[in-house]
Amino acid sequence: MLEAREVTKVFDGHRAVNGVSFTVGRGSITGLIGPNGAGKTTLFNCLAGALRPSGGQVLLDGTRIDGARPDRVFAAGMARTFQIPRPFAQMSVLENVMLAPRGQQGERFWANWLPGGAVAREERGLREVAMQWLDFVGLAALAAQPAAVLSGGQRKLLELARVMADGPKIVLLDEPGAGVAPVLLEKIVGLIAQLNRSGTTFLIIEHNMDLIATLCQPVMVMAEGRLLAQGRADDVLRDPRVVEAYLGAAA
Repeated sequence: MLEAREVTKVFDGHRAVNGVSFTVGRGSITGLIGPNGAGKTTLFNCLAGALRPSGGQVLLDGTRIDGARPDRVFAAGMARTFQIPRPFAQMSVLENVMLAPRGQQGERFWANWLPGGAVAREERGLREVAMQWLDFVGLAALAAQPAAVLSGGQRKLLELARVMADGPKIVLLDEPGAGVAPVLLEKIVGLIAQLNRSGTTFLIIEHNMDLIATLCQPVMVMAEGRLLAQGRADDVLRDPRVVEAYLGAAA
């Protein structure tokens, strides 16, 4: 589904991502690990359109998307979350999910003059879909509350509901387990697995090795901007190069 070909990103002469190539198979949960500063989030930003790669290609279902704006990448079927969730804090939890689907008639200033209450009908449908996703992630009881009241773990759940509301083909998750209490982490793992069984493909950055080992096949490892290793989780986590990369980063 997703293919990176020699993707490179250079900042002032520093190759934060250096010729990275990989594929993400349709229906997989692929893990991306590596020490801090390895280039993982920079790679995500190149895939999702937040950064324009300095070189290489990114293909989604065979169509190049490298250099496309984030909204174009989203429209092509790729959604992403962030390590630090970014809800609209003063909007309600429900409104945060309702705004995600693309092409809403109410986004056009002239839409209120459409005959037959088309905008109102569409909004009712969006509300119903958003509530279904909030129920799925366990936040339906907080739908009317401002997103500002949510805990860090609940904000991760809100982000998941929000990206799923538009039916993406593939979701890039940036550290879904970071700062999450164990009970909520277990819930997030279960939700990702359930969505995957329903057909959603995932590419996940994560430092929690238990989450990686539980969810992800295959696993890729980055270090110093390069792809260091890839394969089955058990094999990758025992690879001496991977051990050295982590121990070297900790030393």
